[in-house]
Amino acid sequence: MVKNLRTPMDSVLNPYTPNAGASPDIVVGRDEQTQAFTTLLRRLARGRTHQAMIVTGLRGVGKTVLLNEFGDIARGEHWEALEIEASKHDDTRFRQSMASLLKAALLRLSPRVKWTDRARRAAAVISSFALSVNQQGAWSLSWDIEPEEGLADHGDLAMDLTDVLVAIGEIAQERERGVAILIDEVQFLSPKQLEALIQAVHKTVQRKLPITFVGAGLPQIAELAGDAKSYAERLFQFPRIDSLEDEDARQALIEPARAEGVDFESDAVALALEISQGYPYFIQELGFQVWEIAEQSPITRLDVETAREGYEAKLDSSFFRVRLDRATPLQTAYMRAMAELGPEPQKASEVARVMGRESTQLGPTRAELIDIGLLYTPEHGYAAFTVPDFDKFMKRAVPTLVVPELQKRSRKVKRAG
Repeated sequence: MVKNLRTPMDSVLNPYTPNAGASPDIVVGRDEQTQAFTTLLRRLARGRTHQAMIVTGLRGVGKTVLLNEFGDIARGEHWEALEIEASKHDDTRFRQSMASLLKAALLRLSPRVKWTDRARRAAAVISSFALSVNQQGAWSLSWDIEPEEGLADHGDLAMDLTDVLVAIGEIAQERERGVAILIDEVQFLSPKQLEALIQAVHKTVQRKLPITFVGAGLPQIAELAGDAKSYAERLFQFPRIDSLEDEDARQALIEPARAEGVDFESDAVALALEISQGYPYFIQELGFQVWEIAEQSPITRLDVETAREGYEAKLDSSFFRVRLDRATPLQTAYMRAMAELGPEPQKASEVARVMGRESTQLGPTRAELIDIGLLYTPEHGYAAFTVPDFDKFMKRAVPTLVVPELQKRSRKVKRAG
């Protein structure tokens, strides 16, 4: 006998969370990464070195959620977790953000009334790091700590950040604590900022200090880090996360509902996993839509089929559309040409052929799409979408490939006389 569950399946009780970076009720399939992070913290706490990590993957695979899990783990280990979402800011804004976070970490590690000489020195180094933003003092930390001369005041971001992380690492070590700097969207750091972080962490590893940087970003990060510093591949692991394995995807779908007393029929689960392809964000969105239309437990295959239209419409209007809206007409045409060729990574020359152009003419467009995070390069000469199923969306959103006409360059006419 089927029990009607209209009240428990009210929207207020919907257990699915299709929001950017929101942690689902059930996090599955990432045990390897969370265990590696825990090992990193515990080894550093014992004065032993261990590779940090920068997690890579496409949009929607749960990188931000995993970084949030790392923050919870760090706090559970009595470490300070400094959580940052990288943006395309200049070095001044980067310094401001880092200095403010490090100041707060210092005060939590050691309240000012209990400062030792090492804590006072760390505070002075933070002041030096902040004051070097502007020699006229246009920005300050709003505390009365004199800067430490000769430390973090070189005017070189890498040298200055090294000084300040070493100083914070030393006070963390004194307090038998640790500091984990967790940076999301690492690909938006400038090469100079990424190089500075890698160099600074390298020095803290050499000093065996309990401070580390762990990041998450799009797949090109491993290459960018290697370009920034040749030793990055020895300093960091670059685990790639993707769609969930079948059993993990099944748990991610059914366990949140089960916690609310609602079950899925087996063929409903099979269809939901086929539609979502095991991508964590897609599972959350589909689960949310199914919950909204289902009237009783167990949820049926028909419920999933009925919810599919709303699921695709929601992805199109938010998850996908927000990315397409950032593109110029030529960038849109480039992505539509890629979609025409299929979901796999596409060779630049093939995309150009579909568009009726030369690869050299489209090189800048391709580079722009990589720079704004819509494409990445899995191998030389190829580009792929950073969002799963983006090729299907492009075909829905732009039914016909329209390539803008070539713009003629204006020539200045030299006048005689």
